[in-house]
Amino acid sequence: MTASRPILAFTVACLLAGASSRAVAQAGMDHSKHSMGAEIVIPKGALYTKADVEFMQGMIAHHAQAIVMSRMAESNGANPQVLKLSRKIDQSQVPEIVIMQEWLRRHGQFAPDTASWHGMRMDGMLTDDELKAMSEAKGVAFDRLFLVGMIKHHAGALKMVDDLFKSPGAGQEVDANVFANDVVTSQTAEIGIMRRLLSQLP
Repeated sequence: MTASRPILAFTVACLLAGASSRAVAQAGMDHSKHSMGAEIVIPKGALYTKADVEFMQGMIAHHAQAIVMSRMAESNGANPQVLKLSRKIDQSQVPEIVIMQEWLRRHGQFAPDTASWHGMRMDGMLTDDELKAMSEAKGVAFDRLFLVGMIKHHAGALKMVDDLFKSPGAGQEVDANVFANDVVTSQTAEIGIMRRLLSQLP
């Protein structure tokens, strides 16, 4: 990462607090000149592709929604095992968002903030109605909706990685390659855990 430790620490704090894009802009990372519809320009000789940029931008939105889902567990009466998993997802995906944002900035590309999930719907992401139902459920009903929803969500992330590697020349830049493969490893393992937890619900 090219960011200094203070800036990185502040970015993580912003994510944890659900800070607005305005607060992030005040930290010296003003996104006002960019929009998600802006053309992606890849410099000649770059080791990454347009598909790499789109993957990172889309996965930020994908992760951001997973964090929203995970933080419902605390107040919706999730059982201890589901709560433990939800915290793991939250704590792992917050820093991963920072990694993706820094990758994009390092390559001169637009880095979405965590509010981007409202306007970007990637593979596996839940609809507004599905999120509403989850937010209103309690106890075992919440556990079931959370696990089914997060399995779907993780499966979508795996498809995003698969699509990345199917794109000509994509997924070859070292950091993008490592990150994408880490997503597969961690989320495949978590899908296994969630299927087991789902099978144990009364």
